Amino acid sequence: MPMPVRFRLAPLLLAGVLGIAACGAAAPAPPAPAPTRPAVPAQPAPAPTAEPAAPSPLPSPVPGVLSVDVTQPQGPISRLVYGTNYGPWMGAFLPDVQRQVEAAGFTYLRFPGGDYGDQHDIEPQQIDDFVALCRKLGAEPSISLRLRGGTPAGAAEIVRYTNSTRKYAVRYWSIGNEPTLYSEYDIARFNQEWRAIAQAARAVDPGITIVGPDIHQLDAQGTIRDPQGRFTMREFLEQFLRANGDLVDIVAVHRYPFPPGPSDGDPTTDQLRANSPEWDAIIPNLRALVRAAAGRDLPVAVTEVNSNWSATFSGDATPDSHLGAIWWADVLARLIRQRVAIVAQFAMYAPESAGWGMLRAYSTRPAYYVQLLYRRLGTDQVYAASGDPLVSIVAARRKDGALTIMLVNRGADEASLPLRIAGMDSAGAAESWRFDREHKASQIDPVALGPDVRLRLPAESATLLVIPPRP
Repeated sequence: MPMPVRFRLAPLLLAGVLGIAACGAAAPAPPAPAPTRPAVPAQPAPAPTAEPAAPSPLPSPVPGVLSVDVTQPQGPISRLVYGTNYGPWMGAFLPDVQRQVEAAGFTYLRFPGGDYGDQHDIEPQQIDDFVALCRKLGAEPSISLRLRGGTPAGAAEIVRYTNSTRKYAVRYWSIGNEPTLYSEYDIARFNQEWRAIAQAARAVDPGITIVGPDIHQLDAQGTIRDPQGRFTMREFLEQFLRANGDLVDIVAVHRYPFPPGPSDGDPTTDQLRANSPEWDAIIPNLRALVRAAAGRDLPVAVTEVNSNWSATFSGDATPDSHLGAIWWADVLARLIRQRVAIVAQFAMYAPESAGWGMLRAYSTRPAYYVQLLYRRLGTDQVYAASGDPLVSIVAARRKDGALTIMLVNRGADEASLPLRIAGMDSAGAAESWRFDREHKASQIDPVALGPDVRLRLPAESATLLVIPPRP
């Protein structure tokens, strides 16, 4: 459960290759999400974003085998799963790092990221610079309206400036950040103020997509409580959806599994390695909760996610570690398989004294190379299953017909597993790209394919195979 980090306010800069927000970190606290605020005339809500139809029941994995079946399509992968959080509190990057930001292929930027937007009013120049950055990167912009300390009139003015005056056509909007951390907000107050702001924003632009409520934590059962112990996250979501399920278009949550509490330390490598499978329960349980409380299916999003909410760094299992990056590669594979609509890692950038950024002022961190690997994954998911509990797999076709397969071995030992591909002639060779302790998402020797091929997956590695279509 991320805690707020305080930053000095500075104007956004967009210069040369990529002007990025200027701001220096102040208090050494952990990164995190934030709260909300409220009210205006109601407007008919637009049709909700369509929830993809659930795929048919799939065969069980074959023990000890990696299976892919291209004849069993699982639907398109949302292009917005390769997102991150970005805000004015991020420092300006040197030119080399700016180029790496451009190369990352971020598809969704959540602004202003964390609790900044509930501590400051967003300035028009900041919006201009943010949209210019999104256009430069080819990323979908998302803007959070102020809840805590905000007003419906203020929210309406921001939407008006952005989409009417400047005609930026920003589609995705949220209201506040992690209201479940705010002691002055109970569920009833939040629901009332959130609704008033949502109505005010939609009165200005009926076509916007509203994402929320961005609670600070969701585990598999929703049993985590707010800091004051007043309600569980499940209770908060249920009451929010009953009150505002007609206005919210995408249901968004946050998750930072470590540390479980403010007095707990960093996870061990074994604890981090064991954590990522929780997503195979979190997302299905969230979908069931949404269906029951809202009375309909809605897309779901994870708009802040990292392994650790604190500013910890330079440990064996901190977010900036190699294992932290492998955790992220495995989590992203699971979220793609679960067909999540939006995923925004926290965050694009962090100061040297915090481990959760993909980049820092002078260099990249290991999780950045996971982003580079996933850039090559196809767009149309097909059935894939792993018979090894420590190896995750996701497969997708590209538009050119190539089959791409992402394989993540989070285990401490090398895995050697047969790969069986149904519905496609897999003779020949596959391009191979790897991230491990020796390779930074770099191309390695091609893999010869055939009916008896076994894949060697190094310990704590992510591998992407690209199998071209037959001429």
